[in-house]
Amino acid sequence: MAKKKHSNIPIFIPELACPHQCVFCNQRKISGQIDVPAPEDIADTIKMYLSSMNDGRTIELAFFGGSFTGIPIDLQEAYLKAAQPFIKDGSIQGIRLSTRPDYIDVERMDLLAKYGVIAIELGAQSTNQEVLQKSGRGHNFDAIKNAAKLIKSYGMELGLQMMIGLPTDTNERSIQTANDIISLGADTTRIYPTIIVKDTALETLFNEGSYKPLSLSEAVNWCKDILPLFEMSGVKVLRVGLHPSEDLVEGKNLVAGPMHASFKEMVQTAIWRDLLLKECEKSTTKSFSFSITPSQFNYAIGFKGSNRNELHENGFSIRFQQDTSLSGYEYKVEY
Repeated sequence: MAKKKHSNIPIFIPELACPHQCVFCNQRKISGQIDVPAPEDIADTIKMYLSSMNDGRTIELAFFGGSFTGIPIDLQEAYLKAAQPFIKDGSIQGIRLSTRPDYIDVERMDLLAKYGVIAIELGAQSTNQEVLQKSGRGHNFDAIKNAAKLIKSYGMELGLQMMIGLPTDTNERSIQTANDIISLGADTTRIYPTIIVKDTALETLFNEGSYKPLSLSEAVNWCKDILPLFEMSGVKVLRVGLHPSEDLVEGKNLVAGPMHASFKEMVQTAIWRDLLLKECEKSTTKSFSFSITPSQFNYAIGFKGSNRNELHENGFSIRFQQDTSLSGYEYKVEY
């Protein structure tokens, strides 16, 4: 049976008065350039999206763009109320939103549950106390643990987003963050490499020489170690790498950092490179035929054919073919 299509109707609600000074965030830029929709505009936006989604797919309303539960409680309720007619008539199946761990408590959760919120994504970023402190997050690991536990107790889907390469972060610390996210019962995650945006504290640290972003290859290698942990634990990875936009280009708002439109493909390529190279190097033969599941086939060959080319340069004769009986990182090899 074909998997039912799922779509979100995105509504961007930036939290304009965020009291925190995260080193990677430019709050003035966010507040100055994003139009904040009024609650009375929400219904028209939903109707506009629904007009092109009438094919039986699962549809959810998604409040993203800031920390939804950080805006005044009466404004939260006004936004949530605007979606209720569409939930009641079955046009949308629920509401998801993003927020900070320290903006979750029983009062907020009661309100969200009352109005059909079914999924909450927390910007955890790291579970290491020093990384959180040096990044200006304004909360500790306990806040992440308590918020995750509370969300799960309400039966909602839990998302925990992480960032790699924040100040004082290491590959080992990022792996620990991933393992902590798994242990906290996350259903979904996103993995973002830290980039330096103009007019942020991180740009100042970079210019002073006290912060150095990960190179693209370093970020790929860190994610190469993290992504399989989530996949093997059943945590759905919603995104690997930042979504490219017109603003996030070198020389405009991007100062430095591992930004690439094909970042996830490069990570998957690196995972398969290690698997294939290990298999080739342990054998006395130089000729191999690898069978790969279709969904991983291009990653095995590599970004721009890089895995195939590297293996050939190392003296190996490689052939790839697809095998629908396989899944994930499984492969069959014939010598």
